[in-house]
Parts: sequence; C-alpha cells; structure tokens
Amino acid sequence: MAIRTSRRLLGVAIALMVFSGLAAPNAQSQPYPAKPIRLVVPFPPAGATDILSRELARQLSERLKQQIVVDNRPGAGGTLGSDLVAKSAADGYTIQMATSSTHAIGPQLNPNIPYNARADFTPIAHVANPANVLLIAPQVAAANVRELVALLKANPGRFNYGSSGNGTIVHLTSELFKAMTGTFVVHIPYRGTALVIPDMMSGQIHLLFDNIASAMPHVKDNKLRAIGITSAQRSALLPDVPPIADSVAGFESITWFGIFGPKGMSADIASRLNTEVNAVLKSPDFIERLRTLGFEAAGGTPQDFAALVSRDSDKWGRLIKERQITAE
Repeated sequence: MAIRTSRRLLGVAIALMVFSGLAAPNAQSQPYPAKPIRLVVPFPPAGATDILSRELARQLSERLKQQIVVDNRPGAGGTLGSDLVAKSAADGYTIQMATSSTHAIGPQLNPNIPYNARADFTPIAHVANPANVLLIAPQVAAANVRELVALLKANPGRFNYGSSGNGTIVHLTSELFKAMTGTFVVHIPYRGTALVIPDMMSGQIHLLFDNIASAMPHVKDNKLRAIGITSAQRSALLPDVPPIADSVAGFESITWFGIFGPKGMSADIASRLNTEVNAVLKSPDFIERLRTLGFEAAGGTPQDFAALVSRDSDKWGRLIKERQITAE
C-alpha cells in the first residue's frame, strides 16, 4: 500500500515538473511589457527630475499599455537609487531616470561609489537637456561674451562667480569657462543658485551659470543680463541669446537626463523602450511641459546616448583632475 502511494506521489511530482517546464516558456514568451515597470528616480519628489520622470512615465505607460511606477530613492547625490538599479534584474522591469550628475560627474568626483557608471548599466534613451545660460550682473560692463572675456582678462581676480556648491554642474561649467578663456575668476559657492540671485542683483556676485527657467523672470525684468547659452546651438527658450561657443570655440556644457537599465538588458527590450521614449519626446504636450521646466527634448538611439555619456564623463573627468576640483 505504501509503495503504491509513493508511486502515485512520484507520478504527481513528475507531472508538475513537466507542466512547470511547459508553462515557463509560455510566460517568458509574453510580449514585453507583461507587468508594471518601475522607474527609479534617485532624487526626492517634487524636484525637476521627479516632475520630468512622472510626465514621461504617464505618457510612456499610455504607449506601452502598461503601468509605469515612479519610485523615488533619494540619497547620496543620486548614488543610492543608481546602485539599486545597477543591482536589479536586467529584465526591463526596473529602469532609471539618470542625470549627468549620477553617471558622468559623480563618478569622477567620487571613484568609491558602489557602481561603475559605464559598465553596470544599459543606456536606453537620452530624454532631455535643461537649457542653461550665462548671466551677468547689471554692474558688469560687458554687452556680450567677447567683451566679458576681455574684461576678465584685464582684471584677473577682481570678478567672481556664484555656484550651487563645490562639484556641481554650475561649478564645473564655470571652471570650464575659465579654463577655455584663460581667465581667473573667484569662486563663491552657495547652497543653490536661487541664493545667488539676490547677491547678483546687488552687485556682490558678478557671474552665474543658471537654468533658463529660473533665470527668465530676472532677465525679462532687466535685473540680470543673459549673454550666452551653454549648449552648442541656440535655445528655443531664449532664441536671441547666442551660444557661448560662438565666442569661445568648442565650449559646451549640458546637463542631460536619460533612461538607463541594468547591464545585460536585451537589445530588443532596450530598443523597444527607446522607440517609445522617442515617440513621447515628439509629443507636443510633452515638449510644452518640458519648456515650462526649462528643458529641451533630446532623443536618438541607445548608441547615441552611450556616446554622449562617454564624452561627458571624459570631459568632466579631465577638468576635475586638471582643476583639482573636489565635492563638498
């Protein structure tokens, strides 16, 4: 009796194993995405990265016919959220909204972060670039970038610039400008560019690289002057302001936002996500939302995005080493 019972149990077990073996390929063959996708944002809610991510998630979920859940994981300048994604399964169900701070600048300032920004991620899509502008105080006697460079060269150490802190993109952009123009301007770090503005209006601070969205009200009120865009092309947000590169050949500084997945993600899934993100970036609603944030839509292939990240990492790495820049 016991032998018969054991044989029946063995038969049931074998049947379950066979069924599981048949069912697994069927589950795996379901078209992607077959369940909700988690979009990790390595910064707190309500900031620019979070707002951008939620709008992208809303429109992307409509195209993919699947929910995209925004998961804020702030901490350590974006390192905690980035590390979470780096160590996640490469199945396309955990992706990240990354920035130049998390994947190009941060790793150069802190080589001890727990992930390799180049090797541990799969580039998917370049989403957007905030448009940044060079502002000067009303008391600075320069009408354009060429006149400003001449003024700075004639008065080394007399002028200063504000930043949002050591090691930030504002700090690095200012140092890049100094390096490429051969000028000496004193760095005054603050805890955010919003704190710099009042001191610029009073003439205590002379220069500032800032996001167009936050700079526009002061420029329109003629309290500050915008004399150059940091991107290589003009910005639709300030079409009358020329690129700094028109006066300083080769100058470019962009703050990019883009989507990454963990390393090892299949090319098919990365391509599918890239195609749908690019479609969202062409949406008039999304473009208008970006402009309210002071961003401009990007786009391109995963290979284009990977090349941008590599160039940016190399550029900022050289500058950080040459200027001996450290984080706060």
